[in-house]
Amino acid sequence: MLQCIFLLADNGAVILEKQLTGHRVDRSICDWFWDHVISQGDSFKSMPVIASPTHYIFQIVRAGITFLACTQVEMPPLMGIEFLCRVADILSDYLGELNEDLIKDNFVIVYELLDEMIDNGFPLTTEPNILREMIAPPNIVSKMLSVVTGNSSNVSDILPGATASCVPWRPTDVKYANNEVYVDLVEEMDAIINSTKQFSLLHARFRDGVLVKCEIYGEVQVNCLLSGLPDLTLSFANPSILHDVRFHPCVRFRPWESHQILSFVPPDGQFKLMSYRVKKLKSTPIYVKPQLTSDAGTCRISVMVGIRNDPGKTIDSIILQFQLPPCILSADLTSNHGTVNVLSNKICTWSIGRIPKDKAPSLSGTMVLETGLETLRVFPTFQVEFRIMGVALSGLQIDKLDLQNVPNRLYKGFRAVTRAGEYEVRS
Repeated sequence: MLQCIFLLADNGAVILEKQLTGHRVDRSICDWFWDHVISQGDSFKSMPVIASPTHYIFQIVRAGITFLACTQVEMPPLMGIEFLCRVADILSDYLGELNEDLIKDNFVIVYELLDEMIDNGFPLTTEPNILREMIAPPNIVSKMLSVVTGNSSNVSDILPGATASCVPWRPTDVKYANNEVYVDLVEEMDAIINSTKQFSLLHARFRDGVLVKCEIYGEVQVNCLLSGLPDLTLSFANPSILHDVRFHPCVRFRPWESHQILSFVPPDGQFKLMSYRVKKLKSTPIYVKPQLTSDAGTCRISVMVGIRNDPGKTIDSIILQFQLPPCILSADLTSNHGTVNVLSNKICTWSIGRIPKDKAPSLSGTMVLETGLETLRVFPTFQVEFRIMGVALSGLQIDKLDLQNVPNRLYKGFRAVTRAGEYEVRS
């Protein structure tokens, strides 16, 4: 049972406070939490469950907003973390994105959502489709009506039909002229690649340049536009590669446990069916080769980008970004493809776009070191962004999608996209 929820800004200030039970939790718990964040840094913020002198604290961070939930009673830790994740997802869906200004501008809707999502400390209604029937999302029309009528409430007077259904995440009277269902595999690749330098120490040679980390975080996203109460079965050609799977409540766990088949009655509209990880991949789709040499107060930089393994589709939207070391006074950088911008905060962004077939994009230039410094001692780390349409780099493949209780006129669509997550190349 959760006793309260706090939303904190990136400076530790309390944006929103929601007491959930009769036991009031004082805001001093937020001061205690932020004091430890300042003293211990990111290592403290990465802990999902924290024991304070008076409470247990669950926490997640989304878009710079820290979500805190407190309790003094025994409860499954994953329930608290999962609920906070669902709150963050719902707010992001309603507001378009998450930031401090949007939350302050929509205080009423945020409080109304929390009132419907949790009752006396226990999760109640957490399905986005049902919440949209109960609470209207913010828009210009609703804001004008609240000003004209003086009624600031967005809560509907009619209870959604799904609340009386045996399938609480789906309305009972859904009707479509055209029955369609779309399944998307959306994946993010996280990778860490060390530099290719060699050095010797005590007659032993060590070689970097290895793939320190490479894994995929993926989601199966479904857009269901089907009439009635359909029953779907989705199977994969290679489900054994999946790890850390997490399902939407509509998924029946027994068919997955026995045969790795997803059997479910879907919600109406868009929803995340499952998430997964694919660990220990052996290669990345592109390579980044940085070279830095410095002497006499000047540093020369050269970076080359290319395709390592052909994924079968065009890699587009490639962006390379890195922070210039503080000792760099000025930089003169050019590229043979794309555009290069150096901002006032010394962040360099190289927008490459698509890699041409006839030449490998390269960036080169010189950087002037601060007075008295002969060589560069702190080397930048390159953050890479890319997107590949039509390919799931994990190798996951959808085998088939079977539907029952659906009219004959039906269209099924499948799509895959992979983009870079935390993709880091060390120079």
